[in-house]
Amino acid sequence: MTSHVKNTLVTTAAIAGALAATTLFNTTTVKADTASSAPVTTTTSATKDTAIASAQAKVNSASAAVVSAQAAYGSASTAASDAAAKTAAASASAAATSAATSSAVANAQAAADSAATAKSTADANLAKAQSTAAATSRAKSMTSAAVVSAQSAVASASAKASDADSAVASAEAGQTVTANLMKSDDPTQASAAQQYFATKTAIVKLLPSGQVQITIPLTSGLEYLKEVSYNGVDATFTKTGDHSANITFTADPATSYTLAMTMDISSVMPIMHETALLDVDTTIFNGLLAAKSAADAALTSAQAALSTAETNAATVAQVASKAASAATAAATVASDAAVAATSAATNLTSAQAANSTAQAALTSAQAAQSAADAVLAAAKANLDSANAALTSAQAELKSAQNIVVVTPASSTASSASSTASSAGSAASAATATSNVASSASTTTVTSAVVATPATTKKATSSTPASSTTAKTLPQTGNENQSALVALGLAILTLGIYPMMKRKHA
Repeated sequence: MTSHVKNTLVTTAAIAGALAATTLFNTTTVKADTASSAPVTTTTSATKDTAIASAQAKVNSASAAVVSAQAAYGSASTAASDAAAKTAAASASAAATSAATSSAVANAQAAADSAATAKSTADANLAKAQSTAAATSRAKSMTSAAVVSAQSAVASASAKASDADSAVASAEAGQTVTANLMKSDDPTQASAAQQYFATKTAIVKLLPSGQVQITIPLTSGLEYLKEVSYNGVDATFTKTGDHSANITFTADPATSYTLAMTMDISSVMPIMHETALLDVDTTIFNGLLAAKSAADAALTSAQAALSTAETNAATVAQVASKAASAATAAATVASDAAVAATSAATNLTSAQAANSTAQAALTSAQAAQSAADAVLAAAKANLDSANAALTSAQAELKSAQNIVVVTPASSTASSASSTASSAGSAASAATATSNVASSASTTTVTSAVVATPATTKKATSSTPASSTTAKTLPQTGNENQSALVALGLAILTLGIYPMMKRKHA
């Protein structure tokens, strides 16, 4: 069965029930001598009709207000139910999110702390590595400077050694110096052999032993000069011609040398042995060998210092290179640690934001539920007020229906008028009920709190008190009345209950 068919059946049942109940309430008659539960007022038929019509209009209006209030209450109830469901879902989501994000936040916090510690350690290592690199760089610069200085010292020592070598080499090659043969007993007088040394020079050579080799060029008289000796050691004669030769002897550096010479000039005089003083300064070579030795030693020392400086410089350069590499590696580690710390902090913020978002959603859902509950409470209050108004209107209608009409006309006419009035009231009630039922077909009703009017007893018209016979209105019988009332209520209930059930389903 479709929803449209169900709605139609529900609406039809509601209309039938309302019409039956209203008709019974407005057309039921009682005997004139039956006591009424409401106070009885005597008035004209027109006045009673007016009162009934007015009261019926109020009932209709109050019934419509009840239906409207019920619709509002149903809508508010649905909204409150939806809000409660959303709140429950948000609460569950927040709980799940909180459980998940709490772990995520804890893990993110731990990761952030670990990354921060790693970054701090990496930064400290970087600073240490950079300090070491700077120190080794300064040491490298110093050793490089030491190498340069040592190289300069070597160059200087080498130059001095070279000069000393040149001086010694020159001395070893021999130098020509002034030389004179003087009488040993009178150094101011030339020796007799002086005539044979015309150049008056001598060639002096420095020997590796530190002594000097002295060569006297004999330009003539070789046939006469037989022997020449110094300190008992014969000099060496090296002929350079028939009458010339170089006379060479070895001695320590000095300024003069006493030579023993033997001359044989037998044609002129007997063999003559003479002691002559060779005046020649060979001390010019003094210190050359010592200077050369010192220069060589200085050069050796400078070269050793240079070698040491170069070794130190190479060692420090290696250390500096390693320190620079370590600083570069530390910088990379520090950079990676900084990136990791930033990422961990971002993850922590995201986890915290997710938790905050879930809590905010829960708070919003709770606020929406509170608002829906407030609307529901207001709708309930309006429904209660409408029910109260309906009850009041029904009581007023009952009072109007219980009015006793007293007219001079015949009791039959009075009874017909009363019956017509009741029929009119029933028609109005049916119309109102039809409207209410029509509204019920499109509006969901959450509660059928509509007061059902009590069964009224319509008094019969009577003559004035002087009349001894009371006339009664037509009756249907109490036994049929009870059955009809029950039928009307059952139909009304069948109409309203499915609407309430469908709403709360």
